[in-house]
Amino acid sequence: MGVGVRRLDDSSLEAPLEALCAKGCRQVRRDIAALESGAELPETQGLSADERARLLTELKQIMAVYGDSCRL
Repeated sequence: MGVGVRRLDDSSLEAPLEALCAKGCRQVRRDIAALESGAELPETQGLSADERARLLTELKQIMAVYGDSCRL
C-alpha cells in the first residue's frame, strides 16, 4: 500500500514524490534515511540539491501523519 501524496507547488517534484510514496511506508522511511545521509535515489536523479532538499521535506511531512508506525 502506498503512502498518500499531497499536491506540491513545484510540479517538477510531483513525479519523484509519487514514485517514492508508491513504495509504501516502510520503504519511504528507508529512503528518507538515505536522502538524509546524502545518497541519491533512482527517483531523485536529475534533481538539484535544492529540489532533493524540498522533496525530503515533503516526504517527512507526509510521513509525520503516520507517526512511528506503518499500517500493513
